[in-house]
This record gives sequence, C-alpha cells and structure tokens, in this order.
Amino acid sequence: MALLGCGVVGTQVIRLMHEQAGDLAARIGAPLELAGVAVRRLGRKRDVAVGPELLTTDAEALVTRADVDIVIEVIGGIEPARSLIVAALSGGKSVVTANKALLAEDGASLYEAARQGGGDLYFEASVAGAIPLLRPLRESLAGDHVKRVLGIVNGTTNYILDKMDTTGASFTDALEEAQTLGYAEADPTADVEGFDAAAKAAILAGLAYHSRVTAAEVHREGITEITATDVASAKDMGYVIKLLAICARSEDGRSFGVRVHPAMIPRSHPLAGVREAYNAVFVEAESAGQLMFYGKGAGGAPTASAVLGDLVAVARNRLAGTRGPDESTYADLAVHPMGETVTRCHVALDVADKPGVLARVAELFAKHDVSIQTVRQEGRGDDAQLVIVTHRATDAALSATMEGLRELDIVRAVASVMRVEGDD
Repeated sequence: MALLGCGVVGTQVIRLMHEQAGDLAARIGAPLELAGVAVRRLGRKRDVAVGPELLTTDAEALVTRADVDIVIEVIGGIEPARSLIVAALSGGKSVVTANKALLAEDGASLYEAARQGGGDLYFEASVAGAIPLLRPLRESLAGDHVKRVLGIVNGTTNYILDKMDTTGASFTDALEEAQTLGYAEADPTADVEGFDAAAKAAILAGLAYHSRVTAAEVHREGITEITATDVASAKDMGYVIKLLAICARSEDGRSFGVRVHPAMIPRSHPLAGVREAYNAVFVEAESAGQLMFYGKGAGGAPTASAVLGDLVAVARNRLAGTRGPDESTYADLAVHPMGETVTRCHVALDVADKPGVLARVAELFAKHDVSIQTVRQEGRGDDAQLVIVTHRATDAALSATMEGLRELDIVRAVASVMRVEGDD
C-alpha cells in the first residue's frame, strides 16, 4: 500500500499501522506492507519513524507502481489529490481518502474511475473523524428510508460557540482561543464560514438520499455574525446556538434540502450538550427511528482510526476478490432551493415605544403567511424590543417578512434573526 501525505493524519496512520501490525494482519488475513510515502519535502522532521527509502516526492509514480494495490490519500485539497486518486483507481487500485472537499466537489469522477478500474473507494474519515457514520448510512441503513440528518460536523465552530455560551466571550476572543489550542487554523475561513460543514453535508445527503450532491448545492451560512448578545439572548430563553448541518427529505419524497447555518436549539435537546470540539449527528429513519452518533470529529489519531477501519475493509475485499458498495444515485432526487425549505425563526426587533407597534408587525407577518407562535415585549423608550418566534414557514416567506420589517417606520432595526431547530 502507498500513503499520500505524512502530516497530522498521515503520521498517525503510520504509527497505528506499526503498533497494531499483528492485529491488522489477523483481521485482514494478510500483513500490510507500506510500499512508500509521498511527501512535499524529504528533509522535514516527522513525528513518526519512516525509513528514508520509503519517502518520495513523486506521488504519481508511487500510486501507479505495480506493487501498490491500495492507496491512502490524506493530503487534502482538490489538486493534485484528484489526479492522483483517479490515476490510482483507473489502475485498478483501491483508495481510502479523508478528502471531504474533493468528494463534495467531484465525487462522481472518483466513483467512475473506481468503477472502471474495479477497485474500492472508501471515505469514512471524510466526515466526523472517528465517528462511524458514513458506513451506517451507506450500508446499515440501506434497507430503510432516511427522513432527516441533523448534526454538528465541525469541531472548530462548535468549540467557538461553546466558549461564547459558557464564558460570555466574543466571537473574536473565542476564535483566538481556538487557534491557540490548535482547534482552528491560522486562516479559519473554511470552518467559520461553513465551507467545511457544507462539504460534509453534501456527502451525508448523497448517501442518505441516494442522489448526487455537490457542495455548491448546499445552502451555507457561517458563524462570523454571531455576537455575544445573540448567544446571551438565546441562553435567557433556554436555547443554545450551534452550527448545524441539516439534510431533510420533503414531505412528498420527491426532493430534499441540504443546508448549513447557525440555529437555536433547546437546551433539552441532546445536541445542546455537545461541548468543545466534539461532533454529533442525529439520523432519523422511517423504520429505525432516531439514531445518534457522537465522538471526536477531528484530530490526527481519531481520523487515522477511521482511515484504518476503511483500510481493513478494502484489504479484505481485495483478498476476497470482491468490491464494496458502489455509488448509489438511483433515486436521483432534486435538491430543492433554500427558499422552499420550511423553517422557524427567532426574530428580535428594535422598535418605537408607542401604541400599535405589535399590531402593525403582526399584520406584516400575516401578509406573508408567517404565523407567530410567541411574542415578547421588552424594554422601554430607546430600549424597546419585540422578540418573536414564528411557526414553521418557507424560508422565502420569512425572508420577505424580514425585508418588509426593515421598511416599517416603527422598526428601528432588525436586531437579529436566527433559525430555530430541534423543538418540533
């Protein structure tokens, strides 16, 4: 086998292969032999012992070698990862990858190469690190209909929001702490703007609904606009704010929505108790009911654990002369736009302190067919505020309502708008 990448995850893969060599050979039915490791720089000091004869900067030559039958890719990114994986699969090799960005952008070409070459494509480590999540969706629930997937799939944003909730910290201070502890990159854009979670949501939706989904089809919002005031207000109401990945089938079963955005969830909900950099995902199926998967969603060792689990599976398949599951896109369901998605909202309005304000606001909600579940009036004078929680309505109707509110002379500002999940 060959390994592409010897960074945080790659070094842990090598360490576990060394430490568990006997067990892995027994589980597979044959020993694993590392044929080579592709790296960017040969002279770099690494946290694991790798013989210099195994290291190479020529990744393409490594993945096409005749003595390599399995390739593990943990370099990330789109290129050269895509070209290397396609070359390996087209050459009849099996591939284990943790590359969620590539799978969410162009998984179709990888599956096609695997199909033509006759090898396996496994990617458990691409979503939620060590948590066994994709294989249950791909195999264990293959005889069921998944209705909804709801979860926290990005540890960085969960750590930031958790610190804002528990300590009252600002977004900036919580992010700086996450960076200091190594939970956030120097450039945290992929995490805090929701790109990482969106790629994972695309993979989850594709498996859940047997349809091809790309990250571009996922509605995405990040957490950079969440303030300490938002978090404190949610806390006062018995809610906590989380960045959620949500995949939900429509009521008629002909389409599904895929979205990533911050949302308020009740503190009684199990996801509310997911702390620090942990991940957790709810899967709701027609027959199986509600299932929850929880654990470490990132890190070298947890991710390497998922990689090795896939490695054992593909190695067994090669010994048996079989293949694992192919891409399942038979349903070919449409991804409906965010505007058609039915959600609930928590809205805080800074309003004029005079009679008739509530009536005019309620009239505008009614005009757009958005019914109000609860309303609370707070403060006096310049501090007067209306806090409204809606019943479920289409996102388009809610957006039109917010635009109308901004034009009302009695509304000084739409202080905050936050979707509400998990209490219906």
